[in-house]
Amino acid sequence: MARRTRGSHRFALPVPVMVLALIVVLALAMAVPVRALGGSAAEADEVVDVELVLAVDVSLSMSPSELNIQREGYMAALVHERVIAAIRGGLHGKIAVTYVEWAGETSQRLVVPWTRIASRKDAEAFVALLTATPARSARRTSISSGLLFAESLFEDNGFRGMKRVVDVSGDGPNNQGPPVDATRDGLVARGIVVNGLPLMTNSGMTTRFDVPDLDRYYAHCVIGGPGSFVIPVTEWSHFPETIRRKLVLELAGRPTIETASSGRDTRVVSVVARPAQALADDYDCLIGEKMWRDRQWFWDDN
Repeated sequence: MARRTRGSHRFALPVPVMVLALIVVLALAMAVPVRALGGSAAEADEVVDVELVLAVDVSLSMSPSELNIQREGYMAALVHERVIAAIRGGLHGKIAVTYVEWAGETSQRLVVPWTRIASRKDAEAFVALLTATPARSARRTSISSGLLFAESLFEDNGFRGMKRVVDVSGDGPNNQGPPVDATRDGLVARGIVVNGLPLMTNSGMTTRFDVPDLDRYYAHCVIGGPGSFVIPVTEWSHFPETIRRKLVLELAGRPTIETASSGRDTRVVSVVARPAQALADDYDCLIGEKMWRDRQWFWDDN
C-alpha cells in the first residue's frame, strides 16, 4: 500500500473553488481598458460629427477693442440658436471644439481645451471657459505655425470626428515660420479641412506691409481640402454674423456655392471639391515673408 506523505495534498483546491477563481480572472481581464491591451486608441474615442479648432489671430496689429470683438463674436455665435440647430442636426448631434489664439512662430496658446458640445448648455459652459481667460497679444504673424499647432491638437484628443476642421482667422499674411501653403498642404494630406476668415477691416494698426487682397491670399495660400472656403470680414460690425454663418456652413457639412460678383461683406469663396492649393500658381504665397524681409533691409540700410 502506498504511503501518503503528509502535506502532499496541501495545495489541491476543490473543483468548485477552481472554477470560481477562473471566473474571477476572466472578469478582471475583461475589465482591462482596450488601450492597456494594445488596442487602437481610436476604439475608445467618442465619435462626433466635427472636430473643430478655432484658431484666432491675436497679433499686435489688432487693437484691444478688436480682440474683444473677436472674442465676443465667437461667444455669441457658439450659443446662437442656428449654430446649436446645426450641431444637433448632425448625424451624431454633437461636435468637439477647442479655441486657440496665435501670433508669431512661438506664440500659440490653448485657451479652451477640447470640449464636447451637444446642447446649448454645453455651448454656454464652453463660453464660460472662454470668458475666464482674457485675450493676450503677441508679435509677428505665423499662420503656418498656428496651423501646425492646430494639427497637433487632433492627436489623442479623445474624439473621432466624421470631419476635422481648422477655422483660422487673421488680418495679415504669413511673415514668420514655414511657408503657409506647404504647411496647409500637409494638413490637407491628413484629411484636415482648413477654412479662412480674413479680417479686412483696415481699422487696426494699418501699415504699408498689409496685403490689400487678403481674401485672395487666404483663398490661394491658406485654405484647403474638400468644401473649404473663405468668408472675408470688411466691417467689425459684421463679425458676429459672419462667425455664425461660417460655423453653420462648417457644421452643416453642405458644399457652398462659389460666387465672385457679390460684395466682399457676404462673399463666400469656396473651392468645394478641388484643393485650394491648385489655385496658388497665380499668387505669391511668400508675399508676407518678402515684405518683412524688405522691411528689415530698409532699417538695416538707414
